Amino acid sequence: MPEAARDSGSARQSAGRYLWCAAEGLLVFHALWYVLSLALGLAALPLPHEVYLAFPDALEQGIGRHLSASLGRVAAGVAISLSLALLLGIPLGYKRSVSHALSPLVYLCYPVPKLALLPIIMILLGIGEAAKISVLVMIIFFPLLLSVRDAVRAVPEEDCAVLVSLNGRFRDKLRHIILPACLPAILSSLRVSVGIAFSALFITETFGTDTGLGLYVNDCWMRLDYVRMYFGIALLAFVGVGLFVLIDVGERVFCRWQNTA
Repeated sequence: MPEAARDSGSARQSAGRYLWCAAEGLLVFHALWYVLSLALGLAALPLPHEVYLAFPDALEQGIGRHLSASLGRVAAGVAISLSLALLLGIPLGYKRSVSHALSPLVYLCYPVPKLALLPIIMILLGIGEAAKISVLVMIIFFPLLLSVRDAVRAVPEEDCAVLVSLNGRFRDKLRHIILPACLPAILSSLRVSVGIAFSALFITETFGTDTGLGLYVNDCWMRLDYVRMYFGIALLAFVGVGLFVLIDVGERVFCRWQNTA
């Protein structure tokens, strides 16, 4: 019981430090923003409180619809990319023959700028949701794939040997050893992938759609509505922070064993 109470207290202290650091970072950011806005005195850089006061107007303009559309695209892109990365990354890391066969193709495709393929994707898939999600998948997939592959390769052979001695099958290795060992690397790569997804989202939502935060920000920019433009950018940032926090929480819940030291 005392040990459980100590662990609970440690978790609360860790959460408190996390929230304090986040609040401190937000305060510093907004202070710099405020000072820079006052120093430049430009309409293109409004004060922070002016941006946040635009929330009611943004709601009337249907920003909730734009937000849900963007989140849906990011969620679909990440889910498809992660599924494909696990499906291909585990054999790449576990089987040398598969690695020798597919690694040259991976190394050839990875450096290609995926946004450069956007015209081809639009020709093949049109300008609808399929094209937008496909671009996100192509951008997110390769970092996740390489993270999964490297994490599988890093699993000690001795761990698998113990399970083999107990007549464990490959699915048992996958469930009890490989996936738990890869989970921290997968979550770490997801943080990077989410940031990349939101960066690509702004570009993919500027064509062939009537919804999305990228479209909202670009439309405000074209109309010189800088206050609402910054509100859209701030909303993108806060959504990204929220997703980062969710990944951090997932890591603390599912990877407790690596935080026991």
